[in-house]
Parts: sequence; structure tokens; C-alpha cells
Amino acid sequence: MSTPQLVVHRDKELMAQAAAARLITKIVDAQAARGSASVVLTGGRNGNGLLAALASSPARDAIDWSRLDLWWGDERFVPEGDPERNYTQAREALLDAVPLDPKRVHAMPASGGVYGKDADAAAAAYAAELAAAAGPEDHGPVPTFDVLMLGVGPDTHVASLFPELPAVRETERTVVGVHGAPKPPPTRISLTLPAIRAAREVWLLAAGEDKARAAEIALSGAGEVQAPAAGAYGRARTLWLLDAAAASRLPRSLYPPASA
Repeated sequence: MSTPQLVVHRDKELMAQAAAARLITKIVDAQAARGSASVVLTGGRNGNGLLAALASSPARDAIDWSRLDLWWGDERFVPEGDPERNYTQAREALLDAVPLDPKRVHAMPASGGVYGKDADAAAAAYAAELAAAAGPEDHGPVPTFDVLMLGVGPDTHVASLFPELPAVRETERTVVGVHGAPKPPPTRISLTLPAIRAAREVWLLAAGEDKARAAEIALSGAGEVQAPAAGAYGRARTLWLLDAAAASRLPRSLYPPASA
């Protein structure tokens, strides 16, 4: 378990740009060290803002896109092409603009496809895909992701792990179907906390005043069942990337003054 580190930016636009630059560096370094890189994407306004900033960055061409594996932390279980799908939004923000290897883009299953409306079967299939990609060096049923990104909800949820719901309590499976989510759509697929914790680095993104209370709760020692963001951490590093509004309820002792 890594101790959370905080970086606070002036506003959400600067946060997205800085996070995109940080991600480019991390991918390039991983490819130089191991030949390829593995990143888990997140949806929502902050996740998509980061991808859009990456798409517009001149430095994006430093990445060898053909040697990058992309996974997702969660997905709305809606039909293929639905604008609510994180995958659809990621394609619009970045993926269609860069030369990725389609075989290395691991979208979560959509409803109405091979698994019909069975989110649990779709989740099991994604877990099997993760397990097939894991090697002996990963020491577990998922690859050791270089960076796993998560948006933080106002209720402290991350991926589609909501406070008190069964998915946040899962300790065995790596991917689960989520039913009765408190925000629409109610049916989703999500990585579990054990899968999230397999990442070398976990980055939690939060911007806006509506995220301030969530950041305060998650960083104040709350339990992961009540505050799922508190249970999201990486093997080597846990990084909270916030704007000033989201950090407004946090004591300045948690982050260097210069980071603002």
C-alpha cells in the first residue's frame, strides 16, 4: 500500500493538461524500460478532459501507440456505440486520433452483444481477458498496469464501486457486474479494488467544488466500504490530482504550497 501524494492545480483545465503531460512521460518511460506500457482509462468529465488534453498535446507523438495496451476501470452496460459508454467517449476524445493497435484496445463488453443483457457474464469475460494478459511476473490474475486512472465521484465512488454496495466489498473476483447503481445507468461493469491495487500507480482525478467533500472524506482515514476512493491505491504510488476547488476542504499540510 502506497501513501497518497497530492498535486493541486489552479483549475481543471490546467489539471487536465498537467495530467496529460505526466501520463505521456509515464508511458514513454515504461516503453523504454519494458518495451510496452499498460494504462487503465477512466470516463467522466475529468477522465475525458485528460484524454482531450493528451490529444491536443504536441508531445503525444513521443508515445509509440502501437505498443500501448488500454484497459478500462469500468463501463456503463449499454449497447455498443451508445454515447454514455466510456469507450465511445474515449474514442471521440483521443483514440480515433492516434495509431493504436486494435488488438491492444481492451474495451469492456457492451450490452446486447455476445452476453446479451447479462452483465455478470460480461464481467467474467473481461476478467478472463485480463487473466490471459497477465504474465508470471505479475503474480496475480491481472496485468501490473503502469497507470490506472480513476475519477472520484461526489459520493467517493471510483470506477463503478459505490459506497456500501456489494461490488466494493468484493475480495476474490477482479471484475464484477454492478446492479442498482445509484446514478444512471444502473447496470455497469467494474474492476474491483483487488484489481485496482495491482497497478504500479493509481491516479485519482477530482476537479470542482462538488468533489471537495469526497476528497476530504477519502483522505481523512475513512473505510473503503463507506468511501471506495479510500481503498484505491497503487503498489508503488497513489497520486491524487486535484484542482483548487476540489482541494478546498483539505488541510494545506497534505500538499506542498507550490503545487497550487
